[in-house]
Amino acid sequence: MISKDSIQNLHNQSRVLLKGADFVYLLPHPALRKWISNYTVTFPHANMMSDNYSVIPHGSATLVFSFDGNRIRSNFFGPITKSAQIGRQANFFKFIFIVEFQPAGYYAFCNIPQTELTDCLLPFDVVFPVLNKLTTEKIETSHDLTCMTAEIDKLFLTHLKIAYYKPEFSLANQLIRFSGGLISVKELSQNIFYSERHLNRIFEKYLGIGIKSFSRLVRVNKAIRLLRRRDYNLTKVYLETGFYDMSHFINDFKIICGITPNEYRKNMSDFYSEIAKF
Repeated sequence: MISKDSIQNLHNQSRVLLKGADFVYLLPHPALRKWISNYTVTFPHANMMSDNYSVIPHGSATLVFSFDGNRIRSNFFGPITKSAQIGRQANFFKFIFIVEFQPAGYYAFCNIPQTELTDCLLPFDVVFPVLNKLTTEKIETSHDLTCMTAEIDKLFLTHLKIAYYKPEFSLANQLIRFSGGLISVKELSQNIFYSERHLNRIFEKYLGIGIKSFSRLVRVNKAIRLLRRRDYNLTKVYLETGFYDMSHFINDFKIICGITPNEYRKNMSDFYSEIAKF
């Protein structure tokens, strides 16, 4: 298994999104970037994260391999729609490897409707036994981070089942992200020339949630990025993210994050800062 020194000895720095002494965010192989957002390698230590450390949902699935000093455990988080606290559990492990999928990305490897996995937490050996076994073996036997990620790239490339989404989904997805989640279902339907019902059906199939829910995630994640900027007050954030009024902004934010925007701003270190999606 790799050691913490592997982070500083990475051969290919062009894949590094963010790096510290005990963690690194890495881009996957270019052919996988449509489906996988990034890999994260972490060597936790006492109090590295607060017990309240939480992940804000992005409408995407996440795969986590954790080593406790004795064995590797793997868990699959289906597309989540509400924040989840992970700090207390994460600090328990000595090594964590995470595969963060793009929204709708996991569908390309499993080819099953994502609504079956939305907000589910399952052992990965139940979800995808073959890929779980092979990935665990690569993590156990690798002694170099560059080689380990290259081998895991190969596994995911081998298990990629589809090359493209339906064009109406790809276009609708792009329009939602480009608009910051402001385009309505009706406008999408008019722009893409497919019915609202059809578009919602394929979003639920590929992404695990409907268009309105995904658009709200996009808007709240945009708000989070703005809240991290010192030059944006709360009013400026809500105006730029297009909410009807402040109360709607606070309500939607709290539904997804579990706290108000002001509470988030006061406790930003307790939340995972998304750097690779949207």
